[in-house]
Amino acid sequence: MPSSNLIIAEARSWIGTPYRHQASLKGVGCDCLGLLRGVWRGVMGAEPELPPPYSPDWAEAGADTLVAAARKHLVEIERTQFAPGDVLLFRWRDNLPAKHCAIATSADTMIHAHDGAAVAEVAFRPWWRRHLSHAFRIPDAP
Repeated sequence: MPSSNLIIAEARSWIGTPYRHQASLKGVGCDCLGLLRGVWRGVMGAEPELPPPYSPDWAEAGADTLVAAARKHLVEIERTQFAPGDVLLFRWRDNLPAKHCAIATSADTMIHAHDGAAVAEVAFRPWWRRHLSHAFRIPDAP
């Protein structure tokens, strides 16, 4: 498994990258999944698969696609037991699919990309904690 320091350093190198739906290019643009994909490439190498095209409202379609992909490529851990360098997934309501991801940088901070803003390291406030649905660890390199 790549070290948490390596994962966090790679995620921090994306700070300031503008939000761009479906993009994953450091300094040019990314969305939350594009940030995770870029960090994967930075610490693991080639992506195991590319996501299909998706619309901004893809999660409203009902399928928990983000969770299924995370379970396929990451190691699921208890969501309350995340550590720096782990991947966090969020759902806005209990009955909706997870539709946002971030990378924990400490117990109280995370890095994410969201519409209308650049990639940023932010406080992991109570609002985010309430919406945390899953946590994953990046696996050992293949």
